Amino acid sequence: MTPTACGIDFGTSNSTMGLGAARGAALIALEGEETTLPSAVFWEVDDPAPIFGRAAISAYASGEEGRLLRGLKSTLGSSLITERTAIGRRSVSFVEILGHYFGHLRARLDAVAPGVERAVLGRPVHFVDDDAEGDRAAQGALEEIARGAGFTEIGFQYEPIAAALHYESGISAEELVLIVDIGGGTSDFSVVRVGPERVTRADRAGDILANDGIRVGGTDLDRLLSLAAAMPHLGLGSPIRGGKGDMPRHYYVDFATWHRINRLYAARALSDLKALLREADAPERVGRMVRAVEDRRGHALAMAVEGVKVALSDDEATRLELKPLVGGPNPVVTRELFEEAVAAPLERIGARIGTVLAQAGIGPDAIGTVFMTGGSSRLPALRTLVAAHLPAARIATGDMLGSVGTGLALEAGRRFA
Repeated sequence: MTPTACGIDFGTSNSTMGLGAARGAALIALEGEETTLPSAVFWEVDDPAPIFGRAAISAYASGEEGRLLRGLKSTLGSSLITERTAIGRRSVSFVEILGHYFGHLRARLDAVAPGVERAVLGRPVHFVDDDAEGDRAAQGALEEIARGAGFTEIGFQYEPIAAALHYESGISAEELVLIVDIGGGTSDFSVVRVGPERVTRADRAGDILANDGIRVGGTDLDRLLSLAAAMPHLGLGSPIRGGKGDMPRHYYVDFATWHRINRLYAARALSDLKALLREADAPERVGRMVRAVEDRRGHALAMAVEGVKVALSDDEATRLELKPLVGGPNPVVTRELFEEAVAAPLERIGARIGTVLAQAGIGPDAIGTVFMTGGSSRLPALRTLVAAHLPAARIATGDMLGSVGTGLALEAGRRFA
C-alpha cells in the first residue's frame, strides 16, 4: 500500500491517525507501539516544550511540577478556544496548545510517511448543539490548526460515517446499519447502507439516509459520576453559615469537568474556596476540596473517577480511591448509582436514536446491525438502551478507539487517490 493521504481522528480522550491508499488503510503507531495517543498535554513549569499522551499523564501522576491539560477537543465550539491559560509564568492560548498537539501528530506521521500533506479530519455531526455558526467556527478553527501543522489539502468527514466505512470493509453482504459512536465529548448516529459492492463508489451520498448527533459523551458521564460519588466527600451539597446556604455548586462542576479543572487553580478561585471554608458547617469535607485544589489533584481525581466508570462495565461495584488523593473515605460505587447519575444523558441518547431513524424514514426493524464504537460504548447501560430501541438488530463492535481513524484513512485514500 502506497499512502497518498492520512486520516486524523482527533478525539476528546484519545486520538488516532491512519494512512490511506486507493484500496486500503492502516493506523500508525503514535506512542511506542500504541496506535492511540491520549489527547493530553503536560507542560513542566520551566520547560517550553510540552509532552504528550501517556507520557504527559505519567509526568503529572509522578508529581512533576507543571500543568496537565485534557479534553482539549471540547474547547472547539466553546468560548475556551479564544482564552489563554497560565503555564508557569507564561500565558498560552488554547489554539496554541492544540497546535502543539497537532504538531506532535505531524511528527509521528513524518517518521512513517514523510511528505504526506493531504488529510481527512474527523468531526462530530455537531460540535455545538443547535448553533450552526458555532459549528462552522469550530470546524474552521480545527482546519486552521491542521494547516499550521503542515497539511495543505484538508477534508472533513463525519465520525460516524468514518466508522461505517470501517465496518463496511469487513462485511460480505449489503445491509442497513446504524452507527452509534459514543465519543469522549459527543455522541453521533448515522443510518448508512453498506455492502461490498458499494465500497468502490466515488459518491456515497445516496447511501447516507440520516446523520445526527448531540454534545454528550463519555466525559459528561465522568462529570456526573464525579458529582454523585466523589464531590459530596469534598463538600458538594454541604451547608454553610449555619444552614443558611449550601456550598456553591459551580466549583464542583468545574472540578469534575476535564477541560475546566484548571479554572479552579486560579488564585481568585482558591481564595474564594478558603473563604467558604471558614463559613462551612462541614469543614472537614470542604477542607478536602481546598487541599485538592491547592495540591492540583483535579486531574488525578478525574482519572480515578474515569477508572471507576470503566470498571463498572464489568463489575457491579468497585471502590473509588479518594483517600490517597484528597483524604476521606474510599467509597464503594455501584453500577446502580452510576446509572442513576447518568440517566438524563442516556435518555437524550435514546431520544436521538429515535430521531435519526425518523429522519431516515424507517422503523427499527429495518436496521440489520447496530455498529457501536467509541470509548464508552462498552457500558452495559448504553448497550441495554440500544437493544431496547432496536430489539431485532444485531449489535456489533469493532476497534472501540480505532474504527473512526481507520475509516477516515479509508476516506482519505479514496478522496485523494
